[in-house]
Amino acid sequence: MELYLIGHNYRYAAEQMLLTMYPAERPVYPDRPPVRDRAEIVLEAGRAVCRLYRNGAVSSGTAEVRPWRDERERSRYEQQAVKLSFYRAALAAGAPKPAWGALTGVKPGKLMARYLSEGRTEEDFARDFDVDPDRAALCGTTARMALAAKASLAPGDVGLYVGIPFCPTRCAYCSFISSAVGANEKLVGPYLDALLGEIRRTGAVVRAAGERPVSLYLGGGTPTTLSPEQLDSLCTALGESFDLSALREYTVEAGRPDTITQEKLAVLRTHGVTRVSVNPQTMSDAVLEAIGRKHTARDVLDALDMVRAAGGFQVNMDLIAGLPKDTPEGFRRTVETVLALGPENVTVHTLAIKNGSYLAQYRADLPDGTAVGQMVDDASGQLRAAGYGPYYLYRQKYMSGGFENVGWAKPGTENLYNLIMMEELAPVLAMGAGASTKRTFPDGSVRRHVNPKYPKEYIERMKVEENGI
Repeated sequence: MELYLIGHNYRYAAEQMLLTMYPAERPVYPDRPPVRDRAEIVLEAGRAVCRLYRNGAVSSGTAEVRPWRDERERSRYEQQAVKLSFYRAALAAGAPKPAWGALTGVKPGKLMARYLSEGRTEEDFARDFDVDPDRAALCGTTARMALAAKASLAPGDVGLYVGIPFCPTRCAYCSFISSAVGANEKLVGPYLDALLGEIRRTGAVVRAAGERPVSLYLGGGTPTTLSPEQLDSLCTALGESFDLSALREYTVEAGRPDTITQEKLAVLRTHGVTRVSVNPQTMSDAVLEAIGRKHTARDVLDALDMVRAAGGFQVNMDLIAGLPKDTPEGFRRTVETVLALGPENVTVHTLAIKNGSYLAQYRADLPDGTAVGQMVDDASGQLRAAGYGPYYLYRQKYMSGGFENVGWAKPGTENLYNLIMMEELAPVLAMGAGASTKRTFPDGSVRRHVNPKYPKEYIERMKVEENGI
Protein backbone atom coordinates (compact mmCIF):
# COMPACT_ATOMS: atom_id res chain seq x y z
CA MET A 1 0.00 0.00 0.00
CA GLU A 2 1.20 3.51 -0.77
CA LEU A 3 1.76 5.58 2.37
CA TYR A 4 1.94 9.38 2.51
CA LEU A 5 3.09 10.82 5.84
CA ILE A 6 2.33 14.51 6.25
CA GLY A 7 3.68 16.56 9.16
CA HIS A 8 5.70 13.65 10.58
CA ASN A 9 7.99 10.78 9.63
CA TYR A 10 6.64 8.00 11.85
CA ARG A 11 7.15 5.30 9.25
CA TYR A 12 7.49 2.44 11.73
CA ALA A 13 4.21 3.31 13.45
CA ALA A 14 2.36 3.47 10.12
CA GLU A 15 3.92 0.23 8.92
CA GLN A 16 3.02 -1.61 12.12
CA MET A 17 -0.63 -0.69 11.70
CA LEU A 18 -0.56 -1.52 7.99
CA LEU A 19 0.75 -4.99 8.86
CA THR A 20 -1.91 -5.40 11.55
CA MET A 21 -4.89 -4.39 9.42
CA TYR A 22 -3.68 -5.56 5.99
CA PRO A 23 -1.19 -8.40 6.56
CA ALA A 24 -0.72 -9.10 2.85
CA GLU A 25 0.23 -5.48 2.04
CA ARG A 26 3.72 -3.98 2.14
CA PRO A 27 4.56 -0.27 2.53
CA VAL A 28 5.50 1.85 -0.48
CA TYR A 29 6.56 5.50 -0.26
CA PRO A 30 6.06 7.08 -3.72
CA ASP A 31 7.95 10.20 -4.77
CA ARG A 32 4.97 11.52 -6.76
CA PRO A 33 1.59 13.05 -5.92
CA PRO A 34 -1.02 10.55 -4.71
CA VAL A 35 -3.21 9.02 -7.40
CA ARG A 36 -3.78 5.36 -6.40
CA ASP A 37 -5.16 3.44 -3.44
CA ARG A 38 -3.27 4.76 -0.44
CA ALA A 39 -3.22 5.96 3.14
CA GLU A 40 -2.56 9.63 3.85
CA ILE A 41 -1.71 10.23 7.52
CA VAL A 42 -1.55 13.84 8.66
CA LEU A 43 -0.23 14.92 12.07
CA GLU A 44 -0.84 18.51 13.09
CA ALA A 45 -2.18 20.58 15.98
CA GLY A 46 -2.17 17.60 18.38
CA ARG A 47 -4.28 15.37 16.15
CA ALA A 48 -3.63 12.56 13.66
CA VAL A 49 -6.00 12.16 10.71
CA CYS A 50 -5.83 9.22 8.30
CA ARG A 51 -7.63 9.21 4.96
CA LEU A 52 -7.71 5.75 3.43
CA TYR A 53 -8.41 5.37 -0.30
CA ARG A 54 -9.30 1.83 -1.38
CA ASN A 55 -11.29 0.48 -4.30
CA GLY A 56 -12.72 3.87 -5.18
CA ALA A 57 -13.97 4.62 -1.66
CA VAL A 58 -12.56 6.92 1.02
CA SER A 59 -12.69 6.33 4.78
CA SER A 60 -11.17 8.33 7.57
CA GLY A 61 -10.06 8.03 11.17
CA THR A 62 -8.83 10.53 13.75
CA ALA A 63 -7.01 10.33 17.06
CA GLU A 64 -5.96 12.99 19.55
CA VAL A 65 -2.39 13.13 20.85
CA ARG A 66 -2.31 12.73 24.64
CA PRO A 67 -0.67 15.55 26.65
CA TRP A 68 3.03 14.87 27.13
CA ARG A 69 5.58 15.79 29.79
CA ASP A 70 8.78 15.51 27.76
CA GLU A 71 9.98 14.87 24.23
CA ARG A 72 10.13 11.11 24.74
CA GLU A 73 6.47 11.03 25.74
CA ARG A 74 5.61 13.36 22.89
CA SER A 75 7.09 10.96 20.34
CA ARG A 76 5.37 7.96 21.94
CA TYR A 77 1.95 9.62 22.08
CA GLU A 78 2.22 11.00 18.57
CA GLN A 79 3.03 7.54 17.27
CA GLN A 80 0.07 6.09 19.16
CA ALA A 81 -2.18 8.70 17.54
CA VAL A 82 -0.81 7.87 14.08
CA LYS A 83 -1.55 4.19 14.65
CA LEU A 84 -5.04 4.83 16.03
CA SER A 85 -6.02 7.10 13.14
CA PHE A 86 -4.92 4.45 10.61
CA TYR A 87 -6.68 1.72 12.61
CA ARG A 88 -9.96 3.63 12.76
CA ALA A 89 -9.83 4.43 9.06
CA ALA A 90 -9.24 0.75 8.25
CA LEU A 91 -12.20 -0.33 10.42
CA ALA A 92 -14.36 2.25 8.66
CA ALA A 93 -13.22 0.75 5.34
CA GLY A 94 -14.44 -2.70 6.42
CA ALA A 95 -11.25 -4.34 7.66
CA PRO A 96 -11.94 -6.98 10.36
CA LYS A 97 -11.23 -5.99 13.96
CA PRO A 98 -8.18 -7.81 15.37
CA ALA A 99 -8.41 -9.43 18.79
CA TRP A 100 -5.71 -7.04 20.02
CA GLY A 101 -7.40 -4.03 18.43
CA ALA A 102 -5.01 -1.19 17.62
CA LEU A 103 -2.26 -2.58 19.82
CA THR A 104 0.97 -3.39 17.99
CA GLY A 105 4.38 -4.50 19.20
CA VAL A 106 5.57 -7.75 20.68
CA LYS A 107 5.39 -6.93 24.39
CA PRO A 108 1.95 -5.64 25.38
CA GLY A 109 2.75 -6.48 29.00
CA LYS A 110 5.25 -3.63 29.24
CA LEU A 111 2.56 -1.16 28.25
CA MET A 112 0.07 -2.76 30.63
CA ALA A 113 2.62 -2.56 33.47
CA ARG A 114 2.90 1.18 32.81
CA TYR A 115 -0.90 1.48 33.00
CA LEU A 116 -0.99 -0.40 36.32
CA SER A 117 1.84 1.67 37.80
CA GLU A 118 -0.08 4.83 36.88
CA GLY A 119 -3.23 3.60 38.61
CA ARG A 120 -5.05 2.74 35.41
CA THR A 121 -6.85 -0.55 34.80
CA GLU A 122 -7.34 -3.31 32.25
CA GLU A 123 -10.60 -1.61 31.30
CA ASP A 124 -8.71 1.60 30.48
CA PHE A 125 -6.24 -0.43 28.44
CA ALA A 126 -9.03 -2.21 26.53
CA ARG A 127 -10.81 1.08 25.81
CA ASP A 128 -7.71 3.00 24.71
CA PHE A 129 -6.57 0.37 22.23
CA ASP A 130 -9.89 -1.33 21.40
CA VAL A 131 -8.56 -4.63 22.77
CA ASP A 132 -10.95 -7.49 23.50
CA PRO A 133 -11.68 -7.45 27.27
CA ASP A 134 -10.57 -11.06 27.72
CA ARG A 135 -7.18 -10.32 26.20
CA ALA A 136 -6.81 -7.14 28.22
CA ALA A 137 -7.48 -9.21 31.36
CA LEU A 138 -4.94 -11.83 30.22
CA CYS A 139 -2.39 -9.08 29.67
CA GLY A 140 -3.14 -7.63 33.11
CA THR A 141 -2.51 -11.00 34.76
CA THR A 142 0.84 -11.49 33.05
CA ALA A 143 1.88 -7.87 33.71
CA ARG A 144 1.27 -8.38 37.43
CA MET A 145 3.38 -11.54 37.32
CA ALA A 146 6.18 -9.51 35.73
CA LEU A 147 5.91 -6.78 38.37
CA ALA A 148 6.11 -9.39 41.13
CA ALA A 149 9.17 -10.97 39.48
CA LYS A 150 10.81 -7.56 39.19
CA ALA A 151 10.24 -6.92 42.89
CA SER A 152 12.04 -10.19 43.68
CA LEU A 153 15.21 -9.12 41.85
CA ALA A 154 18.09 -7.25 43.46
CA PRO A 155 20.61 -4.87 41.88
CA GLY A 156 23.25 -6.90 40.08
CA ASP A 157 20.96 -9.84 39.32
CA VAL A 158 21.32 -11.02 35.72
CA GLY A 159 20.05 -13.77 33.46
CA LEU A 160 22.33 -15.93 31.33
CA TYR A 161 21.48 -17.37 27.92
CA VAL A 162 23.56 -19.86 25.94
CA GLY A 163 22.58 -20.72 22.36
CA ILE A 164 23.20 -24.03 20.57
CA PRO A 165 22.18 -23.47 16.92
CA PHE A 166 21.78 -27.11 15.87
CA CYS A 167 18.71 -29.35 15.50
CA PRO A 168 18.15 -32.89 14.17
CA THR A 169 16.20 -31.42 11.23
CA ARG A 170 14.79 -28.01 10.34
CA CYS A 171 11.07 -27.56 11.02
CA ALA A 172 8.86 -26.05 8.31
CA TYR A 173 7.91 -23.05 10.48
CA CYS A 174 11.44 -22.30 11.67
CA SER A 175 13.39 -19.20 10.67
CA PHE A 176 15.95 -19.43 13.46
CA ILE A 177 19.63 -19.85 12.73
CA SER A 178 19.54 -23.51 13.73
CA SER A 179 21.15 -25.95 11.31
CA ALA A 180 20.42 -29.62 10.73
CA VAL A 181 23.16 -31.25 12.75
CA GLY A 182 23.70 -34.11 10.30
CA ALA A 183 24.73 -31.78 7.49
CA ASN A 184 26.81 -29.59 9.80
CA GLU A 185 28.36 -32.15 12.13
CA LYS A 186 31.88 -30.93 11.41
CA LEU A 187 30.91 -27.49 12.79
CA VAL A 188 29.70 -28.72 16.17
CA GLY A 189 33.14 -29.28 17.70
CA PRO A 190 34.65 -25.95 16.57
CA TYR A 191 31.45 -24.17 17.57
CA LEU A 192 31.57 -25.63 21.06
CA ASP A 193 35.24 -24.65 21.42
CA ALA A 194 34.42 -21.07 20.40
CA LEU A 195 31.45 -20.99 22.77
CA LEU A 196 33.50 -22.21 25.73
CA GLY A 197 35.94 -19.38 25.12
CA GLU A 198 33.14 -16.81 25.08
CA ILE A 199 31.72 -18.31 28.28
CA ARG A 200 35.08 -17.91 30.06
CA ARG A 201 35.46 -14.29 28.92
CA THR A 202 31.88 -13.37 29.82
CA GLY A 203 32.20 -15.01 33.22
CA ALA A 204 35.28 -12.93 34.00
CA VAL A 205 33.39 -9.73 33.12
CA VAL A 206 30.39 -10.71 35.26
CA ARG A 207 32.54 -11.56 38.26
CA ALA A 208 34.49 -8.30 37.95
CA ALA A 209 31.22 -6.34 37.82
CA GLY A 210 29.91 -8.04 40.97
CA GLU A 211 26.85 -9.33 39.13
CA ARG A 212 25.17 -12.60 40.05
CA PRO A 213 23.28 -14.95 37.71
CA VAL A 214 19.83 -15.85 39.01
CA SER A 215 18.61 -17.67 35.92
CA LEU A 216 20.45 -19.76 33.33
CA TYR A 217 18.85 -20.86 30.06
CA LEU A 218 20.35 -23.14 27.41
CA GLY A 219 18.35 -22.68 24.23
CA GLY A 220 18.71 -23.01 20.51
CA GLY A 221 18.20 -24.82 18.30
CA THR A 222 18.23 -27.89 20.46
CA PRO A 223 21.04 -28.11 23.04
CA THR A 224 20.45 -31.86 23.46
CA THR A 225 21.71 -32.44 19.92
CA LEU A 226 25.10 -32.32 21.68
CA SER A 227 26.55 -35.60 22.90
CA PRO A 228 26.62 -36.37 26.64
CA GLU A 229 30.33 -35.55 26.67
CA GLN A 230 29.78 -32.21 24.91
CA LEU A 231 26.94 -31.31 27.27
CA ASP A 232 29.20 -32.12 30.21
CA SER A 233 31.94 -29.86 28.84
CA LEU A 234 29.48 -27.02 28.31
CA CYS A 235 27.88 -27.27 31.74
CA THR A 236 31.29 -27.65 33.41
CA ALA A 237 32.51 -24.45 31.73
CA LEU A 238 29.44 -22.57 32.90
CA GLY A 239 29.89 -23.78 36.48
CA GLU A 240 33.57 -22.84 36.50
CA SER A 241 33.15 -19.45 34.80
CA PHE A 242 30.18 -18.09 36.74
CA ASP A 243 29.25 -18.01 40.41
CA LEU A 244 26.00 -19.97 40.25
CA SER A 245 25.40 -19.99 44.01
CA ALA A 246 22.44 -17.57 43.68
CA LEU A 247 20.90 -19.41 40.73
CA ARG A 248 17.14 -19.84 41.13
CA GLU A 249 16.58 -21.98 38.04
CA TYR A 250 18.56 -23.74 35.31
CA THR A 251 16.70 -24.56 32.10
CA VAL A 252 17.76 -26.66 29.12
CA GLU A 253 15.71 -26.95 25.96
CA ALA A 254 15.57 -30.66 25.21
CA GLY A 255 12.92 -29.65 22.74
CA ARG A 256 13.16 -32.48 20.26
CA PRO A 257 12.25 -35.80 21.89
CA ASP A 258 14.48 -37.63 19.40
CA THR A 259 17.52 -36.01 21.06
CA ILE A 260 16.76 -37.07 24.65
CA THR A 261 18.64 -39.99 26.19
CA GLN A 262 19.12 -41.26 29.72
CA GLU A 263 22.85 -40.43 29.52
CA LYS A 264 22.19 -36.79 28.60
CA LEU A 265 19.59 -36.41 31.34
CA ALA A 266 22.06 -37.83 33.87
CA VAL A 267 24.61 -35.18 32.80
CA LEU A 268 22.06 -32.42 33.22
CA ARG A 269 21.05 -33.62 36.68
CA THR A 270 24.71 -33.80 37.74
CA HIS A 271 25.13 -30.13 36.83
CA GLY A 272 22.02 -28.97 38.68
CA VAL A 273 19.63 -28.41 35.79
CA THR A 274 16.15 -27.92 37.24
CA ARG A 275 13.92 -27.53 34.17
CA VAL A 276 13.79 -29.08 30.70
CA SER A 277 11.59 -28.33 27.72
CA VAL A 278 10.18 -31.27 25.78
CA ASN A 279 8.45 -29.57 22.89
CA PRO A 280 6.17 -31.68 20.72
CA GLN A 281 4.36 -28.65 19.15
CA THR A 282 1.58 -31.12 18.33
CA MET A 283 0.60 -34.64 19.35
CA SER A 284 -0.72 -35.48 15.87
CA ASP A 285 1.55 -37.67 13.75
CA ALA A 286 0.06 -36.22 10.55
CA VAL A 287 0.87 -32.66 11.67
CA LEU A 288 4.36 -33.69 12.84
CA GLU A 289 5.04 -35.09 9.38
CA ALA A 290 3.69 -31.90 7.74
CA ILE A 291 6.15 -29.72 9.68
CA GLY A 292 9.17 -31.91 8.92
CA ARG A 293 9.59 -33.60 12.29
CA LYS A 294 11.14 -37.08 12.15
CA HIS A 295 9.60 -38.33 15.37
CA THR A 296 6.11 -39.44 16.40
CA ALA A 297 3.79 -38.55 19.23
CA ARG A 298 4.75 -41.87 20.84
CA ASP A 299 8.37 -40.68 20.92
CA VAL A 300 7.23 -37.65 22.95
CA LEU A 301 5.60 -39.90 25.51
CA ASP A 302 8.71 -42.08 25.73
CA ALA A 303 10.96 -39.03 26.15
CA LEU A 304 8.81 -37.66 28.92
CA ASP A 305 8.91 -41.04 30.67
CA MET A 306 12.73 -40.81 30.63
CA VAL A 307 12.64 -37.26 32.02
CA ARG A 308 10.33 -38.24 34.85
CA ALA A 309 12.41 -41.36 35.61
CA ALA A 310 15.55 -39.22 35.86
CA GLY A 311 13.81 -37.15 38.54
CA GLY A 312 14.26 -33.59 39.71
CA PHE A 313 13.16 -31.76 36.56
CA GLN A 314 10.27 -29.42 36.07
CA VAL A 315 8.95 -29.84 32.53
CA ASN A 316 7.79 -27.34 29.94
CA MET A 317 6.01 -28.45 26.78
CA ASP A 318 5.58 -26.10 23.79
CA LEU A 319 2.57 -26.29 21.48
CA ILE A 320 1.81 -24.33 18.30
CA ALA A 321 -1.72 -23.39 17.22
CA GLY A 322 -2.15 -23.07 13.46
CA LEU A 323 0.24 -25.68 12.08
CA PRO A 324 -0.44 -27.17 8.63
CA LYS A 325 -3.08 -29.92 8.54
CA ASP A 326 -4.20 -29.14 12.10
CA THR A 327 -7.79 -28.36 13.10
CA PRO A 328 -9.46 -26.96 16.23
CA GLU A 329 -10.56 -30.49 17.14
CA GLY A 330 -7.07 -31.87 16.57
CA PHE A 331 -5.44 -29.12 18.63
CA ARG A 332 -7.91 -29.72 21.44
CA ARG A 333 -6.87 -33.38 21.50
CA THR A 334 -3.21 -32.32 21.59
CA VAL A 335 -3.83 -30.11 24.62
CA GLU A 336 -5.82 -32.87 26.35
CA THR A 337 -2.96 -35.34 25.78
CA VAL A 338 -0.34 -32.91 27.08
CA LEU A 339 -2.36 -32.00 30.16
CA ALA A 340 -2.73 -35.68 31.00
CA LEU A 341 1.08 -35.84 31.17
CA GLY A 342 1.15 -33.20 33.93
CA PRO A 343 3.96 -30.86 32.81
CA GLU A 344 4.59 -27.96 35.17
CA ASN A 345 4.59 -25.46 32.29
CA VAL A 346 2.80 -25.39 28.91
CA THR A 347 3.56 -22.70 26.36
CA VAL A 348 0.92 -22.15 23.68
CA HIS A 349 2.34 -20.40 20.63
CA THR A 350 0.43 -19.05 17.67
CA LEU A 351 2.06 -19.96 14.37
CA ALA A 352 4.06 -17.04 12.94
CA ILE A 353 4.84 -17.19 9.23
CA LYS A 354 8.44 -15.98 9.29
CA ASN A 355 10.64 -14.93 6.41
CA GLY A 356 13.16 -17.65 5.70
CA SER A 357 10.89 -20.49 6.79
CA TYR A 358 9.52 -23.18 4.47
CA LEU A 359 5.98 -22.10 5.31
CA ALA A 360 6.69 -18.56 4.11
CA GLN A 361 6.89 -19.99 0.59
CA TYR A 362 4.45 -22.90 0.81
CA ARG A 363 1.35 -22.19 2.86
CA ALA A 364 -0.75 -25.21 1.95
CA ASP A 365 -3.13 -26.74 4.50
CA LEU A 366 -2.82 -23.88 7.02
CA PRO A 367 -5.87 -23.24 9.23
CA ASP A 368 -7.43 -19.80 8.78
CA GLY A 369 -7.49 -17.06 11.42
CA THR A 370 -10.90 -18.10 12.73
CA ALA A 371 -9.74 -21.67 13.30
CA VAL A 372 -6.53 -20.50 14.97
CA GLY A 373 -8.51 -18.23 17.27
CA GLN A 374 -10.66 -21.18 18.31
CA MET A 375 -7.52 -23.25 19.01
CA VAL A 376 -5.97 -20.54 21.18
CA ASP A 377 -9.16 -19.78 23.10
CA ASP A 378 -10.03 -23.45 23.65
CA ALA A 379 -6.50 -24.12 24.95
CA SER A 380 -6.84 -21.21 27.37
CA GLY A 381 -10.03 -22.69 28.78
CA GLN A 382 -8.52 -26.17 29.05
CA LEU A 383 -5.42 -24.91 30.83
CA ARG A 384 -7.35 -22.79 33.31
CA ALA A 385 -9.62 -25.72 34.10
CA ALA A 386 -6.55 -27.89 34.75
CA GLY A 387 -5.14 -25.40 37.28
CA TYR A 388 -2.61 -23.53 35.14
CA GLY A 389 -2.30 -19.75 35.13
CA PRO A 390 -0.83 -17.43 32.49
CA TYR A 391 2.47 -15.83 33.52
CA TYR A 392 4.07 -14.36 30.41
CA LEU A 393 2.81 -13.21 27.04
CA TYR A 394 4.28 -11.87 23.83
CA ARG A 395 3.36 -11.38 20.20
CA GLN A 396 5.23 -11.64 16.90
CA LYS A 397 4.93 -10.35 13.37
CA TYR A 398 2.94 -12.37 10.85
CA MET A 399 1.06 -14.37 13.50
CA SER A 400 -1.95 -16.32 12.26
CA GLY A 401 -5.02 -14.26 13.12
CA GLY A 402 -2.89 -11.71 15.03
CA PHE A 403 -3.13 -13.62 18.32
CA GLU A 404 -0.39 -14.23 20.93
CA ASN A 405 2.01 -16.64 22.64
CA VAL A 406 1.29 -17.40 26.29
CA GLY A 407 3.28 -19.27 28.91
CA TRP A 408 1.13 -21.18 31.40
CA ALA A 409 2.36 -22.58 34.70
CA LYS A 410 1.18 -24.45 37.73
CA PRO A 411 1.39 -22.11 40.74
CA GLY A 412 4.95 -21.61 41.90
CA THR A 413 6.62 -23.06 38.80
CA GLU A 414 6.84 -19.92 36.66
CA ASN A 415 10.08 -19.61 34.68
CA LEU A 416 11.97 -16.50 35.80
CA TYR A 417 14.10 -16.31 32.64
CA ASN A 418 11.03 -15.94 30.43
CA LEU A 419 9.81 -13.07 32.58
CA ILE A 420 13.21 -11.36 32.65
CA MET A 421 13.63 -11.72 28.91
CA MET A 422 10.16 -10.80 27.72
CA GLU A 423 9.56 -7.93 30.12
CA GLU A 424 13.20 -6.70 30.21
CA LEU A 425 13.35 -6.86 34.02
CA ALA A 426 17.13 -7.33 34.28
CA PRO A 427 20.16 -7.67 32.01
CA VAL A 428 20.40 -10.87 29.98
CA LEU A 429 23.95 -11.80 29.03
CA ALA A 430 23.82 -14.02 25.97
CA MET A 431 26.47 -16.28 24.51
CA GLY A 432 26.50 -18.20 21.25
CA ALA A 433 25.68 -17.61 17.59
CA GLY A 434 22.99 -14.96 17.12
CA ALA A 435 22.74 -14.43 20.88
CA SER A 436 21.58 -10.96 21.92
CA THR A 437 22.83 -9.42 25.16
CA LYS A 438 20.36 -6.91 26.59
CA ARG A 439 20.98 -4.36 29.30
CA THR A 440 18.14 -2.18 30.62
CA PHE A 441 19.05 1.22 32.10
CA PRO A 442 17.22 3.33 34.74
CA ASP A 443 15.74 5.62 32.07
CA GLY A 444 14.04 2.61 30.49
CA SER A 445 16.37 2.41 27.50
CA VAL A 446 17.64 -0.97 26.34
CA ARG A 447 21.02 -1.59 24.73
CA ARG A 448 21.84 -4.73 22.80
CA HIS A 449 24.93 -6.53 21.58
CA VAL A 450 24.25 -9.24 19.00
CA ASN A 451 26.70 -11.97 18.09
CA PRO A 452 27.22 -13.07 14.47
CA LYS A 453 24.20 -15.01 13.31
CA TYR A 454 25.66 -18.07 11.61
CA PRO A 455 27.93 -20.66 13.26
CA LYS A 456 30.83 -20.19 10.82
CA GLU A 457 30.80 -16.41 11.28
CA TYR A 458 30.50 -16.83 15.04
CA ILE A 459 33.50 -19.17 15.17
CA GLU A 460 35.62 -16.68 13.24
CA ARG A 461 34.54 -13.76 15.45
CA MET A 462 35.33 -15.68 18.62
CA LYS A 463 38.82 -16.43 17.29
CA VAL A 464 39.36 -12.69 16.88
CA GLU A 465 38.07 -11.94 20.39
CA GLU A 466 40.11 -14.77 21.92
CA ASN A 467 43.30 -13.40 20.40
CA GLY A 468 42.46 -9.76 21.18
CA ILE A 469 42.85 -8.69 17.54
